Amino acid sequence: MIAAMFVPPHPSRAPSSPIRVAATHVTDPELAIRDLFGRLDLPELAGIVLFCSSRYPLDALAEAIGSRAEGLTIVGCTSSGEITPNGLDEGTITAIGFPASDFRLSATCFENLDTFDSRVAQQTVRSMVATAALPGPQLGDTPSHAAIFLVDGLSHREEMLTLTLQDALGEVPLIGGSSGDGLDFRETFVFYEGQFRRDAAIVAILSSSRRMKVFRAQHYGPGDVKMVITVADPVTRIVHEINAEPAVEEYARLIGTTVAELSPNHFAAHPPMVRAGGEYFVRSIQTANPDGSLTFYCAIDEGIVLTLGEATDIMQNLHELFEDLDRSVGGIDRILGFDCVLNNVEVEQRQLRSAVSALFADRGVVGFNTYGEQYHALHVNQTFSGLAIGR
Repeated sequence: MIAAMFVPPHPSRAPSSPIRVAATHVTDPELAIRDLFGRLDLPELAGIVLFCSSRYPLDALAEAIGSRAEGLTIVGCTSSGEITPNGLDEGTITAIGFPASDFRLSATCFENLDTFDSRVAQQTVRSMVATAALPGPQLGDTPSHAAIFLVDGLSHREEMLTLTLQDALGEVPLIGGSSGDGLDFRETFVFYEGQFRRDAAIVAILSSSRRMKVFRAQHYGPGDVKMVITVADPVTRIVHEINAEPAVEEYARLIGTTVAELSPNHFAAHPPMVRAGGEYFVRSIQTANPDGSLTFYCAIDEGIVLTLGEATDIMQNLHELFEDLDRSVGGIDRILGFDCVLNNVEVEQRQLRSAVSALFADRGVVGFNTYGEQYHALHVNQTFSGLAIGR
């Protein structure tokens, strides 16, 4: 069985190579990939995870990646903003490359999620876990492992997938994010084997001689205002009535605004939360619809009692999180981060974008803004989640 943590490698091992990171604003796909990969040192890598703005022409971008992949495992997705080596940004292609001296990366993709076969998927993932457990000279005696999960952010299949896949992964922790396209909610993609794919999900197992730790953090706590979902469609994640009133009208009333003024800023500042297993989890609102309903990012159902969340001290929370992660992995090399797009909206509102961006850059965070985050068997919203990797 694969262990989630590890004993430090034997002193005779070669010194670790820094994890490679790069981002580019170059607009031409071919030139952008040439710029990006030129700074990643591909011959030294075991694999790459990349995140790209949906403004890029994806077919041309896929062709450019494929022409320079050199047989590497490369996975990725479209984003609602990128976390680059220099902090928060938009309109980029951002990548993190794992040096072969310390890592292995293997991946598989599940397509046509409407007809997802859980038994076949579990067999596939268990086989991946068994292969990841095989010894390798770059991994030391007791390597650590984590499963990176990327999924079409408009598939509405995250809850089912995370439960199924974490069960198959066993002790290997799952961490990931739902792909995005800004706040347009039109088309979201994952990238696997040279193609951007809709209605698909990727599982990539990262194995390393280094310490790794998955984490989930949220900057919200429950307030005093409660509400009950009285009419909903769980399949589409649409809530039609709250407290037996039209959902949009009742939500606007509860947060002290009007339907005409409702915006993503309100959804970010006043997230509904649900209590489960003694903890509160955000159930973020995606859009207010013309028919008076609300579409959510996460699973929702009739009879659920929600509590309006209230923001805590974002900067203090992040500083405490990074200090804890630094101790846990013996010094952070990089953090693969999955930050909800509504967190991005909230830090803009609070005029904290520059501070958060600088802190992310200082602590080595690279990743993207998501339509939802996955942590172990959970699909969650409005969290900053990720994988901390030690030096």
